[in-house]
Amino acid sequence: MNHVIVVDLGFGDAGKGTVVDWLCSRQHSRPVHAVVRFNGGAQAAHNVVTRDGRHHAFAQFGAGTFTPGVRTHLSRFVLVDPLALAAESAHLASLGVPHALDLLTVEREALLATPYHQAANRAREAARGDGRHGSCGMGIGETASYALTHPGDAPRVGDCATPRVLARKLTMLRDRLTSELGPLTAPPPADVADAYQAFADRVTVVDASYLTRLLRSAPVVFEGAQGVLLDEWRGFHPYTTWSTTTFANADQLLAAAGQEAIRLGVTRTYMTRHGPGPFPTEDLSLNLSEPHNAHNHWQGPVRTGHLDTIALRYAIEVTGGVDAIALTHLDTAASHPELRICRGYQVTGHLVTRLPPGPDRDLDYQQQLTATLLAARPVYAHLATDWADLVQQETGAPVVLRSGGPTAADKAGSGRLGFLAAA
Repeated sequence: MNHVIVVDLGFGDAGKGTVVDWLCSRQHSRPVHAVVRFNGGAQAAHNVVTRDGRHHAFAQFGAGTFTPGVRTHLSRFVLVDPLALAAESAHLASLGVPHALDLLTVEREALLATPYHQAANRAREAARGDGRHGSCGMGIGETASYALTHPGDAPRVGDCATPRVLARKLTMLRDRLTSELGPLTAPPPADVADAYQAFADRVTVVDASYLTRLLRSAPVVFEGAQGVLLDEWRGFHPYTTWSTTTFANADQLLAAAGQEAIRLGVTRTYMTRHGPGPFPTEDLSLNLSEPHNAHNHWQGPVRTGHLDTIALRYAIEVTGGVDAIALTHLDTAASHPELRICRGYQVTGHLVTRLPPGPDRDLDYQQQLTATLLAARPVYAHLATDWADLVQQETGAPVVLRSGGPTAADKAGSGRLGFLAAA
């Protein structure tokens, strides 16, 4: 099966949603049966604009949902927020997808992201003041952290079938967090348990064998969340997410089914970042329109900068490599000749052209990289060739999808990978 894994090679917002939408559209030779989400949760915002002008920021539903027949599967690596899913389903209904929850399967071992996680997340981030990490405020880190500390007590999707167990776990969660942080603004555990039970009654909850059967029967697209440069272990600590944003989770799911996939990395012709943290090529003079990527109360304004090929190659290296690249925002590059590329950094008088990956799960090393990047000054080169050729030269990977706008009609695929070729 020609499965595809879509991963963002930057700080997020590179255009994963629009790439997944294109892959799932019926113009392609191998119809996609489902989108599998393999990390993150309700904090994702993968923007899709249809040819008739509808717009939705996909969070937990797969970004191929506008294509009839394409389902969404939330794997065990997704932090599932049932309340946010209900709101997202309602918005999709207003856009002509009336029964999105009927298209959803959820693995029972997936963790539940609750209002208590969200309230605790926001309380901690607010307490950091000027030292904020750039959290989305959706409780993702709290959900992951609590499951590591209290693995047997962490609420999971499968608990929704046993309301008493779920209510007990929610009560313990609330009590532990309030004892640490003080009162949290959130509904009572009984009300949350009722809402989650209604959610479980509405969607299809499955075990791991479901995905194995799915992967052996039809092509799927694996849709990642956030970006490699924010990865919990390979990002620039502490300005990272509590989520594995590389190909690793998708690789595990595929291996269990004896399957393989095309590894598709996504990058813009320039870079963006939400929230604090190192961003060597940030350029405050750039005036780039971001109509679907706005200021966020918890993360702050969108930051923009030039394409950083050192960081791009680092992302590819720590993921274990990519088979191909989707290059987005070519329309922005065409209208902004001031955009440049960074091929090196000046750091304390030395030229740096590579960020060497460190040992696996070594956050001290990642913090050293953060310090290097915070001290780095970019060394720029002007564009000497077209953007696709440049990215291919810098990464050694073929650019198989070029995107010059927000809709599927604004994209052109290469025939070098059969699954990506137009029918």
